[in-house]
Amino acid sequence: MVGIIGKKLGMTTVFDETGNAIAVTVVEAGPCTVMQIRDNEKDGYNAIQLGYEAVKEKHLKKPQIGQFKKMNLEPKKYLKEFRIDNISFYSVGQELKVDIFQTGDFIDVSSLSKGRGFAGVMKRHNYDGGPMSHGSNFRRRAGSIGCNSYPSRVWKGKGMPGHMGNALTTIQNLKVIDIRPEDNLIMIKGAIPGAVNSIVKLTSAVKKLNKKKNSMI
Repeated sequence: MVGIIGKKLGMTTVFDETGNAIAVTVVEAGPCTVMQIRDNEKDGYNAIQLGYEAVKEKHLKKPQIGQFKKMNLEPKKYLKEFRIDNISFYSVGQELKVDIFQTGDFIDVSSLSKGRGFAGVMKRHNYDGGPMSHGSNFRRRAGSIGCNSYPSRVWKGKGMPGHMGNALTTIQNLKVIDIRPEDNLIMIKGAIPGAVNSIVKLTSAVKKLNKKKNSMI
């Protein structure tokens, strides 16, 4: 599994060789620096920690500055770990760019979804609501949330009004339409979570990898 950190720039439309219009999300991915390497013997799992986007020391706390000085690397604003099977291909200080992916690959994209604030049950859980005619006091309300004698409580997981969005969301099996290494850009078919300029995590599609491994067994 390979991965990289990027920033969502927005959406646009591109055309394939047959002239079909494809809606894509443009992500500025990398370059990322390998900050640390986790191994199974010492840490209990194999992974690499990538750093993205340079940051001045005045914006960091002292423990963070000490951590970067210990690694003898330039400070990075965003750090994320990527689980991998074989860490022998990576070294501290190595730079990863968007060309780790190729056109036609399938990837998983993770990011914080847009925050929607406090939302009712119709917007948050897609409830139908009640009658909207004159005299109805139901309309957009949640209605009854439990039973009387049994179980005399509200069932766990009951859809209720509350905070909506601003949660880690992953969209799987998105196709890479185009890659422009000279501009560090990757174009992904369809929409991805998050607002413009939000940080996204791009990884190889785990379901495609598992399917490939099972077919080799």
